[in-house]
Amino acid sequence: MDGSSKHPPAVNVSRRDFLKAGLTASVGLTLGVSLPALAEVGEAGPGLAGKDKLDAALAPNAFVRIGTDDRVTVIAKHLEMGQGAHTGLATLVAEELDASWSQVDIVAAPADATRYNNLLWGPAQGTGGSTAIANAYEQMRRAGAAARAMLVQAAAERWQVPEDQIRVRDGVLSDATGGRRLRFGEVAEAAAELWVPDTVTLKSPAKFRLIGRDIARKDLAAKIDGTAQFTQDVERPGMLIAVVAHPPRFGAKLRAFDDSAARQQPGVRGVVQILSGVAVLGDHYWAAQRGRSALKIDWDESAAMDFGSEEIFARYRAQLDMPGTPARSDGDADHALAEAEDTIVADYQFPFLAHAAMEPMNCVIERHADGSIELWYGAQIQTADQAAVAQVLAIDPAKVRINTLYAGGSFGRRANPTSDYVVEAAQILKAIDGKAPVKLVWSREDDTRSGWYRPAYVHRIEATLDDQGLPAAWRNRIVGQSIISGTPFEAALVKDGVDVTSVEGANNLPYAIPHLRVELQTTELPVPVQWWRAVGSTHTAFATETFIDLLARKAGMDPVVYRRALLKDHLRHLGVLALAVDNSRWGKPLGPGQARGVAVHESFNTFVAMVAEVRVNDDRSYRIERVDVAVDCGVAVNPDIVRAQMEGGLGFGLSAVLGSEITIENGAVVQSNFNDYAVLRADQMPEVRVHIVPSAAAPTGVGEPATPVIAPAVANALSALTGQRYTQLPIQRA
Repeated sequence: MDGSSKHPPAVNVSRRDFLKAGLTASVGLTLGVSLPALAEVGEAGPGLAGKDKLDAALAPNAFVRIGTDDRVTVIAKHLEMGQGAHTGLATLVAEELDASWSQVDIVAAPADATRYNNLLWGPAQGTGGSTAIANAYEQMRRAGAAARAMLVQAAAERWQVPEDQIRVRDGVLSDATGGRRLRFGEVAEAAAELWVPDTVTLKSPAKFRLIGRDIARKDLAAKIDGTAQFTQDVERPGMLIAVVAHPPRFGAKLRAFDDSAARQQPGVRGVVQILSGVAVLGDHYWAAQRGRSALKIDWDESAAMDFGSEEIFARYRAQLDMPGTPARSDGDADHALAEAEDTIVADYQFPFLAHAAMEPMNCVIERHADGSIELWYGAQIQTADQAAVAQVLAIDPAKVRINTLYAGGSFGRRANPTSDYVVEAAQILKAIDGKAPVKLVWSREDDTRSGWYRPAYVHRIEATLDDQGLPAAWRNRIVGQSIISGTPFEAALVKDGVDVTSVEGANNLPYAIPHLRVELQTTELPVPVQWWRAVGSTHTAFATETFIDLLARKAGMDPVVYRRALLKDHLRHLGVLALAVDNSRWGKPLGPGQARGVAVHESFNTFVAMVAEVRVNDDRSYRIERVDVAVDCGVAVNPDIVRAQMEGGLGFGLSAVLGSEITIENGAVVQSNFNDYAVLRADQMPEVRVHIVPSAAAPTGVGEPATPVIAPAVANALSALTGQRYTQLPIQRA
């Protein structure tokens, strides 16, 4: 093969990707982006082995690097917050590359929406909406396939054999006829001189060796041995720890403060005013905390919220009597209901909820001598945070560099539409003129009382049945705050006055109902609200699935048979329903005080059905003993992670069933920590059996879709046993 394959004509340069070779001795083959040096945050960054750091300017559009040391580094554009995204993304690359799983490392991508954007969001980099694997499935596979093709070409040129004679397996290239072998690292530099292929051929599912298998997560070892880097692990020279005193009531503002006592506390290095309150900086966290406790603050409460949850729900319930803005209207539900002789009605109530991630909000920020800004934290929407920090500091967003670390959970909280805690860190840095790096730390109490919440909602569903007992008309009215209005997402997610996240799960109800209407009344409150794991489906699934169960029992029909009759045109709903039911022993006798309930729901293009088995005790306490979960998420890239996310999402949803609730009194949150904001305890977790629908369809999300299904399944089981209907969460007694 002559040398022309290495150097195509110059006219092709503008329309073809190219590589830069020879940047460092260990770079080898790189399909990458301009990656600044990874800052030293310890021995290893998220998923990145040892000190093998990316520190060179690389070519565009790459997600994989192969070094002369045989290490394959996958650049992950999505945040790893416990959901297994890094492992999933690396699996896609390794599959097409035919790398050995043991030689794969993972590093978080820099903040750069031009190259690392979420393909389902447009020009924005971030993680959320259960989109990580769904949007990167083909992109990451193509990156791996391109690297493989170049390695094969380089090996073929060295051996002077046709490319189709080269075999690749577990990081080794071999000559099918000559018995020669080359490790990836031995041919990486030669491959780096070649041109990225315009097209690649992806494997057929029948040839997958990694996709579809239970392979070990890449982040587990570091999280077990303590080398995994979270924000609290970051140490910078001269760094100060900051905490913020926030207004105790929503809508209150700072009028004045006396910091004389705070400054006298040992270790306190400064007190500054920022837009959201007063920040105290100290040598360590407890110094800053003591300083904050010593502050004397005069809050201006003239515009503060002076009412609470009781008044909010009274107002919301009154609004249920009034029509709302239509989100869906099939047939004429209003007329059908008005003419009906018998109408079935149920009102539902859902409280505010905190995210309660195990790692509260935190962020490290530093200004460099050249005026650039560097941050370390579990960034969920890098593009928004980058722009927000740049605005605070009046610099170009390109001068804001984000090192995305592991996050100890998020459930939507770190994807704040105002970048709230990140902005606070930037404001503190600005207030001290960048003289020291700052680590902002929110306590659990800060996050519970001063954070952002899943909105409170009420629903009213009305229906009438036809001669076969099936719903002929259905009207669902929803009242609650919009999480989208006033944010950069409004143009895309508020349609004709309807926040689609408020009605999702209700306006796409799959059941065959001739007259179906969904209405929304959007309210305004000083309570800051944002998305919470599974967003709108967290309330719509409960309302719709418990109401369907109510209709089934009114019609004297088995709830599973009833759903099947209404889902005849929705094969994927039927598929998960059948799989869950068939594995749950549905219809078989249970002991005294036991019953089963079923629910099925689609969210984020993933279909989940659950059958919950409950036991009620003499004192009306109850326990969820077993849950059978069926999920159709397309290709299960890593079935073990799919199972884990079904279990974790189910457990998260159970917290809202058993006790989680944010209540407000006189404009202030009552709860403060896990002592009074109840989350699921280990001994409350039921036996969970996850059943995955085999599929060759493109993968969809698994991080959220289990969360909304468990609550109605449990409520329906309780109703089957007690005869009562459960229309309010949490359910603390049967």
